[in-house]
Amino acid sequence: MTERDREFRAEAKPGAREAEGAPNRIRLRDRDSELRSAESAVDKLCRDFAAGGTEIGELLTFSGRPGIGKTSLLHEVRRIAKLRPGATVLFARGGERQFKEPYHVLRQLLQPVLGSLEPGEFSQVMGTWEEVVGPAMGLKQPRKGARRLDPQGVRDGLDFVLTQLAPRRAPLVMIVDDLHWSDPESLSWLAQFAVRARELPVLLVFAYRDDTADWQQESQEHQRAVAALATRRHELSRLSLVAVTDMIRAELGERAEDAFCYEFWNVVNGNPFEVVALLDQVRDQELEPVEENSQQLRELAVDATGMTLKSWLDRLGAATLRFAWAAAMLGTDIQPELATRISAQSAEGARESIKELRKQRVLTKTPNGNLEFVHPLIASSIYNTMPEATRTGMHGVAAAEIENAGLGLLAASRHLVETFAGEGDDRTVRKLRRAASEHLLIGAPEAA
Repeated sequence: MTERDREFRAEAKPGAREAEGAPNRIRLRDRDSELRSAESAVDKLCRDFAAGGTEIGELLTFSGRPGIGKTSLLHEVRRIAKLRPGATVLFARGGERQFKEPYHVLRQLLQPVLGSLEPGEFSQVMGTWEEVVGPAMGLKQPRKGARRLDPQGVRDGLDFVLTQLAPRRAPLVMIVDDLHWSDPESLSWLAQFAVRARELPVLLVFAYRDDTADWQQESQEHQRAVAALATRRHELSRLSLVAVTDMIRAELGERAEDAFCYEFWNVVNGNPFEVVALLDQVRDQELEPVEENSQQLRELAVDATGMTLKSWLDRLGAATLRFAWAAAMLGTDIQPELATRISAQSAEGARESIKELRKQRVLTKTPNGNLEFVHPLIASSIYNTMPEATRTGMHGVAAAEIENAGLGLLAASRHLVETFAGEGDDRTVRKLRRAASEHLLIGAPEAA
C-alpha cells in the first residue's frame, strides 16, 4: 500500500478527523497519472522560476462529467502547491447560483492577494488602471460621477495588473474549479489570459464539466478555447472495478464480497462522487456487503445521489436543513454569520447546524474561516429540495441581509431577481435598476 493510499484510507474511516482548513478529500483512485502531471507542472514552475525563468507559464486542465473527481484533484493540486516554498496559490470556484454575478470568480481569485498589498505596492501593481480594475474587483467604489466602463477596457486593465502582480508573487498558481459555472465576465478574461500566461511565471489550473447545457453556449466556446491552449490536458474517465472495490473494502472491511463490489461498481458506473455517497448510505443502513444484499444497492443509490426533501430532512433535521438551504443560496465562500441570519437561527443553533453539517460531510471550513460545500453537487441537491415559497422568501431575506452587511446591491441583486413579483413591485424594480447601473459602472453590460 502506498503512502497516499494509507492517507486516504485513514480519512475514509467513520469519524476521521476533518483536515484543518480543507474538506475531506474524496478518495483519489485511478488518478496517479493526473496527480503526477499536476505535481510535475507545479515543480517545473518552481524550478524554472528559481533558475531565473520568467516566460514559463503553463495551463493544466481537468475535464469530465459531474462527480468524476475534478474537485478532489484540485484540492490535491492546492495542497501540493502550498507545500512549495515561496509559491503563491490563488483559488476560486464557479457557482451554479452565482454565474450571473459579474466578476464573481475573479473577485474570489484576486481580492485576497490584491487586498493584502501594501499601499505603495498596490499603486505600482494597479498603475493607471486603479479606477478601472479596483471597482470591478470590489476593492473600491467607483468614483462619484464615474462613467460606465467598457468591458474590453476592464480586461485590458486586468492584463496589466496580472503582468505586474505575477513577478511579485511568483511562482504563482491560479486554480479555478467549476470553470463552466464562471460568470461570463470572469470566463472571457480567463480564456484570454490563458494565452498571455505563457509569458509569465504562472501555472493556471482549470477544471470544468464537458456536458454543459445548450444555453451555456458562450461557456462552451470559452472552454474549447481554453482546452486548445492547455499544455497538459486530462479528460477524467470512470474508476475501474479494482479501484472501487479497494474503496469499498477500505470503508467496509475486507469482508466485502466480490459480487457485492461488482454490483456496487455497476450501479455507480465508476463515478467517484457516487461511490462515496453510496458508501455513506450502505454504512448508515448497516447493510452487510454480501452478495444477497447487492440488489438493494440501486434503491439506496437513488437516495444517495438524488436526495429528496424527505431524505435530507431525515438525515439532517429541519433546523440544520434550513441552515444548509441558506448556505446553498449563498453558494461559495459562505460567511457563517450571514448564513445564520438568513436561516433565522440563533448563534448557538447555527453552531450546532454547522457541526452537524460538517459531521455529515456536507460543509467544511475554508482557510479564511468561512464555509464551503464538500462538493458542488451536494449544494445543488440541497438547493433543489427547497419548496418554492421557502426559496422565494429566503432569497428576499438574503437580499436584505447582504445589503445590511455592507456587501452592496451588486451582490444582493441576484437574490432580488428571485423575489421579483412582476407588475406593481415598484420597490424591487427600483433596486434592480440601481443594481443595473452599478453593473454598468464596472464594465458588465450583459449582467446589467
